[in-house]
Order: sequence, then structure tokens, then C-alpha cells
Amino acid sequence: MTPLGRTSEPAQTTRRTPRIGRVGLLAGGLVLLAAVAVLSIGVGARPIPPADVVRALFDFQGTDDHVVVWNMRAPRALLAVAVGAALAVAGALIQTLARNPLAEPGILGVTAGAGFAITLGSALGLAAGQAGELGWAIVGSVLAALLVAAVGRSSPLRLVLTGVALTAVLNGVALGMRLRFPDVFDVYRFWSVGSLAAREQAPLGLPLAAIAVCLVGAVLLSRALNALALGETVAHTLGAGVARVRALALVLITVLSGAATAVAGPILFVGLIVPHLVRRPAGGSVPWLVLYSMVLGAILLLVADVGSRVLLPTGEVPVAIVTAFLGGPVLIWAVRRYGAGSL
Repeated sequence: MTPLGRTSEPAQTTRRTPRIGRVGLLAGGLVLLAAVAVLSIGVGARPIPPADVVRALFDFQGTDDHVVVWNMRAPRALLAVAVGAALAVAGALIQTLARNPLAEPGILGVTAGAGFAITLGSALGLAAGQAGELGWAIVGSVLAALLVAAVGRSSPLRLVLTGVALTAVLNGVALGMRLRFPDVFDVYRFWSVGSLAAREQAPLGLPLAAIAVCLVGAVLLSRALNALALGETVAHTLGAGVARVRALALVLITVLSGAATAVAGPILFVGLIVPHLVRRPAGGSVPWLVLYSMVLGAILLLVADVGSRVLLPTGEVPVAIVTAFLGGPVLIWAVRRYGAGSL
């Protein structure tokens, strides 16, 4: 008994040490997120020093700078944090679920479903205003993801192929409708460019609440996904309900990416870039992968949004272009590292 007791103590110490390091890394990420958020709020056509930004957030005086911070800059930064975290966590979940390091939320047809729904709603005259577009986008993304999950649930490869096929079909039909109805094209053109500019004025209460609930749900589900990441046979052996876990993960992926796409338009590569950047410090742990992705996704989109404002002196670049510029090299690196066999 004594030898066993002596060997168990060092084992616990070995497990505890990396956990302390991970907690410290997460705390550092949160501090960095706060600093980047303050910087993001201060950047714009009317630069505001960081000290004034902090003063406006915690001691509102009603000055012009304070009004700009509260009415425009802070809601936009909050939107960037929510959208970045949602897309990154959705990417981490789908890569874990599909066991495919090249997967990202778009393969479930979420973006194509949202775009098709907005096109259809505009053609029927039922997607008037930002609230109407938002509602149609969420419904379309959810229905598309449910269809992909129903057809491709038997295997990760079938899930990916079904998503790609549905995306091609929906994009083709939507393009035909936009060519047939010029007014529909005008509506879709504004939404189809992934951007945070002027989106903070839209009704954001429901989508931001949905994102917050699903982020919490992703953290709670991540422990069960730890077993599923080892394979279905191992997960069954460990007593995990594979079908239930997979269904819940698909719901979280759909709502997270659907709500983010609905409020900001299609922003690609965030769900691909972030999980790759945090996979090594997560050390194979899905809960830590989700937590790190949440923080780094928010930081990445805030930085991309700052870049979108300062890259051109004459105006803003859509944030989706900045993330595509960052994500292209990461995609090439991932393909070269994992090869076609990972597909």
C-alpha cells in the first residue's frame, strides 16, 4: 500500500503543474484581450487615447469622446469579441467532431444557407430591414446545418462532402435568383461582405445572447468531446453517449456560426486559424482547446478589425478580407502539414 501511495502523489503533481500553466496562459490571454479591446475602441477617424477610453467606460461624463465610445466603438468591439469567439469555438468543435484538422464552420453549409435564405426572403419581400435579414439568415443557416447533419451523420467524411455539395447547390440557386431580381442583389451585396462596420446599429440582443449561451454550452460539452476525440469505439467504452454528444455539438456549431454569420456576414478562416494556433498549448485537451479558442478568436477579430480601419487612408477594408489575408497562409501550411490523407 505504501509504495502505491508514494507513487500517486508525484502523479498528481505532474498533472497539476501543466494545469497551473494553462490557467496562467488563459489569464494572460484575457488580459491581452482587454488591452486589445481598449486599443480597438480608441482607433478610428477620431482617435481616442487608451486612458480616455477607460475613463469613458467606467466614468461616463457625456463628452463627445465618451459618446463616441459608448454609442459606436464599444458596441462594435463587443460585436467583434462575440463573433470572433463564436467562429473560433465553432471551428474547434467541428474539427474535433469531424476529426479533420482542415474543417471549419463553412463546411456545414451555414454560410451558404444564410445567404440563400436572405436571397429568398428578399425576393419574397419578407426580409425588409436589418431585423428581417437577421432572422432569415439564422433560420437558413440552421436549416442548412440540420440537413447536412441528417444526411452526413454516419461518418465525418460524409458530413464534409454533404456540406460541400449543399453549399454548391445553394450558392448556385441563390446566384440565379440574384441575377433574376436586381433589387435582391442590392440587399445581398451589403450582407455578403463580412464586415463589422455599421453592424453595431443592428438589433443584436438575441444573437449575442444566443452566442453567449452556446459558448457556455461548448465549455460544458467539451469534457464529453474529449472521449469522442479518441474515436467512437473508445468513447463507447468510456460510457459516453456518442449520438447525444454529436447532436449537441452540431447544435452548438450551427447556432454559433449561424448567429455570427447573420450579424457580421460571412467571415472565413477564423474557425480554421484559431484552433491550430492553440492546439499545442491545449495539449490534446478539448476543454482547454475551447477556452483558448474563445479568447484567441476574440483577439484575432479585434486585431483584424483594427487593421481594417488603418490599412487604407481613404476608408475601411471589410474585416473578412483581413481574415482571408491572414488565413490563406495558415490554410496552405495546414494542407502541407496534414496532407490529403486528413481529408
